[in-house]
Amino acid sequence: MDTDSHQSGKQTGFRSGFVAIVGAPNVGKSTLLNQLLGEKVAITTPKPQTTRRQVKGILTGDKFQVVFVDTPGIHESKKPLNKISVRWATQALADVDAVVFVVDVIRRRRSQEFAILDLLRKVGQPVVLVLNKIDKVAKENLLPMIDELKDAYLFEAIVPISAKYESGVYRVLDEILRLLSEGPQFFNGAIITDQSRDDLVAEFIREKIFLLAEQEIPYSTAVNVEKIEDNQEQQITKISATIFVERPSQKGIIIGKDAHFLKKIGILAREELESLWGKKVYMDLRVKVLKDWSRDEYALRRLGLTV
Repeated sequence: MDTDSHQSGKQTGFRSGFVAIVGAPNVGKSTLLNQLLGEKVAITTPKPQTTRRQVKGILTGDKFQVVFVDTPGIHESKKPLNKISVRWATQALADVDAVVFVVDVIRRRRSQEFAILDLLRKVGQPVVLVLNKIDKVAKENLLPMIDELKDAYLFEAIVPISAKYESGVYRVLDEILRLLSEGPQFFNGAIITDQSRDDLVAEFIREKIFLLAEQEIPYSTAVNVEKIEDNQEQQITKISATIFVERPSQKGIIIGKDAHFLKKIGILAREELESLWGKKVYMDLRVKVLKDWSRDEYALRRLGLTV
């Protein structure tokens, strides 16, 4: 955490706190975070387990600052990378003031939901239940779900939303602010995420791989950003990054015929970064094999993916 971004002192009537967003994989946690912030800080794809680490999103208003912690989906797994992701998610709960628990009303995963509720009972912080994707379900089917979950846990509030279409999102914020007490402003109000530029670039590249590549390929990729150079004169930012895969066959798929697939990843990531930064971006992408990196503790440490 950058100490320069901290603000000291307490303002009268100013509410602040840390809020974890938790749920099973692929329920819309990152989409909800991006909608709350009004800007993209967390990658979103239709594939489960896209988020691998905690991402903080900072929302500052005249009288409040909420530091949201977006977490990887909590699920059972024996794979080292997934176990690390779940550890990140559970650690996020240790030091928060409130929790937003997101449930996908279309694809209920009761065993995962109830396992998370058991975890939340141990934490003991106030919980807002968010029922996401209500645009895809009839109202009469929603009521039994609300009754079932209401009986399972004493929630501070239950808010049905459609994160994708922003419906109900601001009610979630209202309920969170109601739970936070007076406190200091932790970050400069201009900051919306604690991620470094390297982290953000790596995540945007990884998102494009998730969106474009099929089956298990995205889960076998990791991105390391070697260099980001700003040329003020030409108003261009030059990025050098490496995509790591686990096997030579995956390298061939990610590069594609005449490097077509790799170019497509680079173009999509570049366009999004140009839109975010408001300047030209040049991207140099390479692909390397790091054998079975997702199962290798040393490789995971090298890629910065350990807790």
